[in-house]
Amino acid sequence: MPKPKPDSDTTTNSLVSVDDYVRGVLSGDRAKLARAITLVESRKTEHQTLAQAILLKLMPHTGLARRVGISGVPGAGKSTFINTIGVKLTTAGHKVAVLAVDPSSSRSGGSILGDKTRMAHLAVEDNAFIRPSPTAGTLGGVARTTRETILVCEAAGYDVILVETVGVGQSEIAVSEMVDFFVVLLIAGGGDELQGIKKGVLELADLIAINKADGANDVAAKRAAAACQNALRIITPASPTWAPPVLTISAQENIGLDTLWDKVEQHHSLLNETGELLMKRQHQMVGWMWAMVSDRLMGRFKTDQKVKKLLPDLEGAIANGELTPVLALDRLLTAFDRGI
Repeated sequence: MPKPKPDSDTTTNSLVSVDDYVRGVLSGDRAKLARAITLVESRKTEHQTLAQAILLKLMPHTGLARRVGISGVPGAGKSTFINTIGVKLTTAGHKVAVLAVDPSSSRSGGSILGDKTRMAHLAVEDNAFIRPSPTAGTLGGVARTTRETILVCEAAGYDVILVETVGVGQSEIAVSEMVDFFVVLLIAGGGDELQGIKKGVLELADLIAINKADGANDVAAKRAAAACQNALRIITPASPTWAPPVLTISAQENIGLDTLWDKVEQHHSLLNETGELLMKRQHQMVGWMWAMVSDRLMGRFKTDQKVKKLLPDLEGAIANGELTPVLALDRLLTAFDRGI
């Protein structure tokens, strides 16, 4: 295998080698960490080659962090929750990395990337690292490279990794398949807790937190918690040894967050003792490979010259009712197979 070419560091106008990146990440150099993640996110072949060489050397230094996914309906207070619990954890001596996946426009490809503004207090903490990443059209709203970014952050010494999803839907499934503990934030009123049940979110949750349980809303939050607890009784939990608890919290008022984090630690200890944590992560790594297979194959398919030549006519025929989508697919796959 050819040795990856050094990456040109535009900041210092020097050549940065694989070992330079590895040393920088392991020493906690935030600039090197950020640039290593940028390489991981890049779709350029030379960057990907360099990124994989870096990851291979970082792998022995990964795996010790608490990986926590956080999702919830719009308005549930995810950013406030992450900001508050993140500051609480850094104050307690933890190093916290937040991977906040930003929605990319399906038309322009652009994204807001405003997570540091939404988590203002956490953003200025020395032991916190916030990395907004555009989804770039990835199914489920999860950045294509979030899994690799988790590993780079762990190698840099971050012992808590918080992964925030975008909204609701397929993103929960994607995130639940890359973390150890999955938190679902709901709010009382408006049928949000029932909406979560309909979408199957509760089947993925390791903990459900009814947020904004303060002031006049406290009673409604407790009712919502009871409803969720009842719903969980008819759902088979993800782990045979863990029954997902339902808590009421207030991220704004810093109520119940200590209890919530205690549950994260209890879950981690329990799964460690039973061996489930190791098996879960091994399963996730294999799943990661298959996710990349889909990503790479789709990329090759869309850029194949024979496929690109056929697409306009086939799309027109489908739109005009002259051809079924299945028959069009067969023709595209035949052309693609011949190219291979």
